Amino acid sequence: AVDEILQTEFGLQQGLADTSKVDIEIEGQGKGKTKAKVHKVQILDPALGTGTFLAETIRQIYDKFKNQQGQWQGYVEQHLIPRLNGFEIMMAPYAMAHLKISWVLAETGYVPPGSQRIRAYLTNSLEEHHPDTGTLFAQFLADEAKEANAVKRDTPVMVVMGNPPYSGISSNTGDWITKLLGDYKKEPASNSPLEERKHWLNDDYVKFIRLGQYFVDKNQSGILAYIANHGFIDNPTFRGMRWSLLQSFDKIYIIDLHGNAKKKEKAPDGTKDENVFDIQQGVSINIFVKTGKKKKGVLAEVYHTDIFGLRQSKYGYLLKSSLKSLHFAEVKPATPYFFLVPKDDSNRDKYEQGFRVDELMAVNTTGIVTARDTLVVDIDRTELLDRIAEFTNLGKQDDEIRERFGLKDSRGWKLPLARRLVAPLDHDKQIVLVDYRPFDCRHIYYHPKMVDWGREKIMRHFLAGPNVGLVIPKINKEDNCFFITKNIIGHKTCSAYDSNSAFPLYLYPVLNGQSNTTPTPNLDTDIVNRIIEGLGIKFNAEAGAFQKGNKSHFTPIDLLDYIYAVLHSPNYREKYKEFLKIDFPRVPYPTDAIEFRRLAKLGEELRLLHLMEHPALNKLITKYPINGSNVVEKLRWEPNKDGSVGKVWINDTQYFDKVPLIAWEFYIGGYQPAQKWLKDRKGKTLTFEDINHYQRIITALEKTDEIMKHIDV
Repeated sequence: AVDEILQTEFGLQQGLADTSKVDIEIEGQGKGKTKAKVHKVQILDPALGTGTFLAETIRQIYDKFKNQQGQWQGYVEQHLIPRLNGFEIMMAPYAMAHLKISWVLAETGYVPPGSQRIRAYLTNSLEEHHPDTGTLFAQFLADEAKEANAVKRDTPVMVVMGNPPYSGISSNTGDWITKLLGDYKKEPASNSPLEERKHWLNDDYVKFIRLGQYFVDKNQSGILAYIANHGFIDNPTFRGMRWSLLQSFDKIYIIDLHGNAKKKEKAPDGTKDENVFDIQQGVSINIFVKTGKKKKGVLAEVYHTDIFGLRQSKYGYLLKSSLKSLHFAEVKPATPYFFLVPKDDSNRDKYEQGFRVDELMAVNTTGIVTARDTLVVDIDRTELLDRIAEFTNLGKQDDEIRERFGLKDSRGWKLPLARRLVAPLDHDKQIVLVDYRPFDCRHIYYHPKMVDWGREKIMRHFLAGPNVGLVIPKINKEDNCFFITKNIIGHKTCSAYDSNSAFPLYLYPVLNGQSNTTPTPNLDTDIVNRIIEGLGIKFNAEAGAFQKGNKSHFTPIDLLDYIYAVLHSPNYREKYKEFLKIDFPRVPYPTDAIEFRRLAKLGEELRLLHLMEHPALNKLITKYPINGSNVVEKLRWEPNKDGSVGKVWINDTQYFDKVPLIAWEFYIGGYQPAQKWLKDRKGKTLTFEDINHYQRIITALEKTDEIMKHIDV
């Protein structure tokens, strides 16, 4: 594709094989700069690895010389090796890259003269060039640093390409790349910082994109071509990055190869979609073109295409395709997110007429992050207490405890200090309930010295007295990530992929250091007043926490139930799916009191089902007919004769019978609760309460599906 673009967009008939030169200024040995003439098409792979991209570049160029073998030797020495540049930070792949490139050149018939080396250097790409190293290091490293500096400082890099590393927790935190990355952490069209504190813009692949953009911008024209994590093309918090790229480049081509196992991606026809690599994160081929002809302020043209399917079919399709032959859809990136993928924007105006849940319930927080679930969270309260007792037994050495529980110190948590601070406490009083997954309430040792991000200021409203709250992710890559809670929640309660937030319905004020037993609604007055106006009935904010209204008024729980019903409307979810992925949801203002009460009643049914408080859950629709060990081993659903219900086997002899397929496959967010609940108990013995609880889950899921069919927002 790079070869093709060099010919079509830059008028270089030989593409990657071009031999033209340009005049540049380089740092001299003394003060000042000197002029030099260098090749125009300078190529850099800043994440060289074992040299695959430079090796394939050689093969691509050699195809044009197959009938000109007599020219090849001189061409390589004079016009090829001087243009191929690579940076690698690890010694082993660096050595392999030199061997691979030399081997590929030898395959073509090239015979090295003995003096010319491959321009691949041992260096950190994400560090700025620095003063040439003297004798502080071994001569080899000094020479490598000097040559790498020259490329970083003086070489007019026109083509940057490769497959940079992905690492959300990046160790590349140098001042130079961090400063460059600052451009991506601003709101589009302004210099104000992003609103979100949590984002993934520090991932290494983002830094390498910024590095490539830096080289091309510095050269004032060129191509940046990476195979990379595809998250940046539509993650809402990457809007500043997209804005910067749209300003820098003339054209952007996105070939989305999908294969995101974390999002459980499938092909549009429902068939399997595989990753092109052995990784979980989906990837895309991204080609950014800068000709230098675009006027300032004009955004890049964006072209996007999807490739789904099995790995080998993707390989085959790409191998036989050219950039010209692919079927791209032109994308018109628009405020506020500037997505690089096509979006259905037709319902935006109607959607934005509704109220935002996070504006109605302004007091909210992301779920807690313990950073050590295996220590402080457990299904069994007694096992948790025993574990904490062992952890705080100061008769045992810190190293023994560290190894026993697989614990590591972090910047904000030190095992020795935590043990000594927690040891004197009444451990039983520190344990509270946490909604860990849908229908999976567990026990947590909830103390600031044991939980990294406890969100205590907000979560205390669930601990101070009776309460209920919505569970919603802000970024919603997995469908149906809406749930309910009466406990504190974890940050992955309803989605393994996206962090969710808790919205308590009631707030408990603190008086004299103690939580007041009289709560107030966590509801915005202006939005409530508009709802009152639309419905024509009064609002009773002082009603008991879960008291329903009547014809003359509605209560906070009525409003929450209305919202919960809307969020479970299949029509609402489908109609506004693009908007529900990128921010907290907006809910239509109710304007008809009768319809409002109908939906609130359906929402109440869902709420009671999901809190496991609905009386219908006492009438089990399943059976557990066989006595045995009750140990969860191998799980499978096996259909009965009609196929609509079946057996859920937990081991070779025991099963739950008459489990509806709809319940077995039902998703809440990123989880299938009927499967997830059992998987998380693999190897454990189910108690009487567990067996009963699981059957209640099945009933709740089937009735949820039934109720959702009656919600037609």
